[in-house]
Amino acid sequence: MKAIVFLNTQKSGSSRDALLAAKELGYAVILFTDRLSIYENRDEFPEVTKMIYGDTKNLNYLRNKIQSLIKDGYEIDAIISFNDGDVYHASLLADEFGVERFTTVSYKWMEDKILSRLCLRGTPYNPYYRILNIRGNILDQEIFTHMPLVVKNPLSTGSKEVFLVKNTFEFFERMDYLLNNRVKYILLEEYLNGPQYLVETMVIKGKVHIIAVIEQDIYMYNGRSIVVGYSLHYDYDKEFYERLKSTVNDIIKHFELENGTCHLELRYINKQWKLIEINPRIAGSGMNEMIRYSLGINLVKETLKLVLGLDVDLTPRISLPIYAAYLVSPISGKLFKVTGKQCALESEGVISVYVKPKKGSWIYLPTSMGHRYARVIATGKTPLEAKINAKSALNKIKLHIRKE
Repeated sequence: MKAIVFLNTQKSGSSRDALLAAKELGYAVILFTDRLSIYENRDEFPEVTKMIYGDTKNLNYLRNKIQSLIKDGYEIDAIISFNDGDVYHASLLADEFGVERFTTVSYKWMEDKILSRLCLRGTPYNPYYRILNIRGNILDQEIFTHMPLVVKNPLSTGSKEVFLVKNTFEFFERMDYLLNNRVKYILLEEYLNGPQYLVETMVIKGKVHIIAVIEQDIYMYNGRSIVVGYSLHYDYDKEFYERLKSTVNDIIKHFELENGTCHLELRYINKQWKLIEINPRIAGSGMNEMIRYSLGINLVKETLKLVLGLDVDLTPRISLPIYAAYLVSPISGKLFKVTGKQCALESEGVISVYVKPKKGSWIYLPTSMGHRYARVIATGKTPLEAKINAKSALNKIKLHIRKE
């Protein structure tokens, strides 16, 4: 039986869409997960042929399990992940089992934020940055001349352990937090104040295809940057877009990516693009859904076709402005009900509504992207109208929380 092996998934979003796309392509879907909440709710994943619970960071364990699958008669045609922190390991295993069509070393450089900065050393795309270890000189006065700074665990995902610090007190507070959590290396970056964009790309035989350019709306909470809105449209100035296109091509060239997908997050400051980060996969949450509604392209399905060696079709079928609005909570506590979902769904321009938590779930103040609890995707005649429609509908959704 022909099969595709996946390392981890979320319950919804791009990684879940990939499982559904694999099933649609006629493949058995083998899912390795280290999340008990996924494994214990196996019935919620009917598209999955076989689910295996275990340590997805243990490569020897994964090797042995994949060998067992082959002995059981599965013909593994691809090993892949659309999940934070698992992409490089999936690509490495695919290399070992002779089914890789993506550039594995490029994915390693993208997943590690320090290696990403070193790849772009000497280019205009890096902000000021420093790499510190536990023996590094954190009292170097040069560091403090570049305040405000972003302090990062270079292996963090979903904006976890990424902090904006505006003064020396906040700097030492965050450094202590990371060092106490046994982070071996810390990445310091100059904070860039300007509009931020996410660029989805696919690279085929060295040719970069820009699929979508998405402007991000960012909510700052206690030094954390949480994206609460994505605007996907095509009304960009020609000079702006040409500078962006040239930048994206040059950055990807430095990472030597020949085949695969990645998304870049960039800020545009004084007509100069600066890379915030690059990730070796489509963005999570509702990104695949947004692109599908805006362009008619199922990007995760086309990614699977690329890794399977099939013909890829990136031709837009439609062109709609889309806005995705996300809900964060102003308080922490236990959720006892959600209201307004149906009203949001019936609102002007709304295409889809997703509410993440169930009754009884713990709700947290936003310290990572995982603390976004509802999503509304809407369209309109213009990008602004799409944004107004999405935000208006999102405001109808209420999380009723008991503070504890």
